[in-house]
Amino acid sequence: MSNVVCPRCGATVDNLQQLDPQTVEQISERNREQVPPQICMSCYRSLVAGESSTKSSGSALLAQERAREQRKLMLWKSRVSLIKKARACMNEKAFSEAAVSYEKYIRVLEVVFDVQAGELTPEHFKDSARTQELTVVASVFWDLLRIYDTSEKYGDRQGLAAQKLAQFLRFTPIYPDILRKAESFSRTAKNPAIIRTFIKAASENKGKCFIATSAFGSEDCIEVLVLRIWRDQTLNHSMPGRIFVRCYEWVSPSLAELLDHASVLKPLVRALLRMWIGVVIR
Repeated sequence: MSNVVCPRCGATVDNLQQLDPQTVEQISERNREQVPPQICMSCYRSLVAGESSTKSSGSALLAQERAREQRKLMLWKSRVSLIKKARACMNEKAFSEAAVSYEKYIRVLEVVFDVQAGELTPEHFKDSARTQELTVVASVFWDLLRIYDTSEKYGDRQGLAAQKLAQFLRFTPIYPDILRKAESFSRTAKNPAIIRTFIKAASENKGKCFIATSAFGSEDCIEVLVLRIWRDQTLNHSMPGRIFVRCYEWVSPSLAELLDHASVLKPLVRALLRMWIGVVIR
């Protein structure tokens, strides 16, 4: 061919590039335009370049995502050394240094879970592999609560630490021990009002998962903790959920007592609860 017009761009060229039907379909779909079966070489190159650009962009995004996940993994692993350093500082009564390491630990968790400062909740730890971290988080907020009490300028930070401690503590086996220590600490604290507010908040609404506790034999096992998180962070945030919780609290004590007397049913109940937990933590 000579002196032909490209049906796509309208340019006069010596010849046109013939495209097979499959190539036409692929290029048309990728570029969101209907590409003619014959086009000039300039159009062909621009369309192919668009394909390369799309692939390159996709690869770059994938690489960025992988780098982001790798950074999160490294941060997650770094939390152990931060906790060790903070506790060593606590033993040496180097409270300012301990607070810095504890605050870095909390910030690491916020970055790992993609939340803003102060927005970390027990819900982020409902994955059974990370549920045990709840106890560490609660102990960190307890130490921060006492460290911030040393100066009035940390009043706002102490208030937030008290709020977070009350939020996390109920899901941990150290709940009764910390509550007893807080009662004693409130009598010597520089900001006793904040400590009393924490005690009141931590004491309220610590409802029990009667059936799960009976089935698993402990109210501090991972399965029960996950169910508590689901109740407090999901069910209690909607009217139907709150109604369900109230109904459960009304009937579950008698059902748990029945389960205690019919222990042969416990393996079945445990299996059913684990299946439900698998649905909850998705």
